[in-house]
Amino acid sequence: MNSRRDFLKYSGLAAGSLITASAFSGCDASGQCKVSNRVGKGKMKLRFKPYDLQLKHVFTIASNSRTSTPVMLVEIEYDGVIGYGEASMPPYLGESHKTAADFLSKINLEQFANPFLLDDILTYVDELVAGNYAAKASVDIALHDLAGKLTGQPWYKLWGLNAAKAPHTSFTIGIDTPEVVRRKVKEADPYNILKVKLGGGNDKEMIQTIRSVTDKPLCVDVNQGWKDKYQALDMIHWLKEKGIVFVEQPMSKKGLDEMAWLTENSPLPTIADEAIQTVKDVLPLKGIYSGINIKLMKCGGMRAAHKMITLARSMNMKVMIGCMTATSCAISAASQLSPLVDWADLDGNLLISNDCFEGVQIVNGKVILNDKPGIGVNKLSLA
Repeated sequence: MNSRRDFLKYSGLAAGSLITASAFSGCDASGQCKVSNRVGKGKMKLRFKPYDLQLKHVFTIASNSRTSTPVMLVEIEYDGVIGYGEASMPPYLGESHKTAADFLSKINLEQFANPFLLDDILTYVDELVAGNYAAKASVDIALHDLAGKLTGQPWYKLWGLNAAKAPHTSFTIGIDTPEVVRRKVKEADPYNILKVKLGGGNDKEMIQTIRSVTDKPLCVDVNQGWKDKYQALDMIHWLKEKGIVFVEQPMSKKGLDEMAWLTENSPLPTIADEAIQTVKDVLPLKGIYSGINIKLMKCGGMRAAHKMITLARSMNMKVMIGCMTATSCAISAASQLSPLVDWADLDGNLLISNDCFEGVQIVNGKVILNDKPGIGVNKLSLA
């Protein structure tokens, strides 16, 4: 599995299965090209603007708390058509308004005459400067939105996906007092699965409080909060009795041997979050986790996420599509991939009070993809 031959085989599967926008080049399902006469006549223009998301509640995980999240809103315009993108930058990512602005200022998209050359453009963006994955994701999302709008199709259709297979999304309950947790659970009534943050020292209290008011399925995210593998295994057995579906990042991302042991002995699937970022991280996690949580802001966008899903599936790993606190722009972009995954955690726009986009809808807890082209969003006047 760890041989170079295996790596090339799985990497080839991932790369080969990715349908790029250039394959469509503005053609509809009947093969009629609608925009080919526009390609090459315009130049892409990149614009960006800082924005701060205000959270409805203090958001607490095992390592920190916050009430806001900085984002960078991005637009790529070509021949009068605008593609929208977003970089959501919670503090632990190490990105900020300043780093994003510095990176985006270096990008020159005017050198590319054809906006459908996604591989060429995004390879250029990726190789420009190391890191800056959220900023890179904002360009990737905006470019996908632009290409989709030029073809007149949403990306889930360009990928040949069935919108009916989009899963239910979980709704996140952060670490808090029993009173606040009960109130959050009540607010989450429309959702059919809850994601509970653990690792703050009151894990059993959190679960017992939630179980006192609902019997809905739960998944838990420990954010590396457990330190001892034997205690972690005992806790997982207890959680299984409480109706938990899977355990996300129970221990340190650096403790690979401990995680491999825990996964082998766990009665519940273990999902990597902090332990995974980009495509290159997928293969080494085979046998260490049961599955992976893919986030556009960590991997660099929709193109990389699609490759990660394909690679993980080739290794029989479970897949979740997750998110940061973000506007409906980034959430709608991630949702285009949702028919491919086992679980979705796409509630980042539901946790904020100043969403400046409208896009994907959650109806009775289920991700509902619309037929709008690109990533399926409209910009509101708030931004």
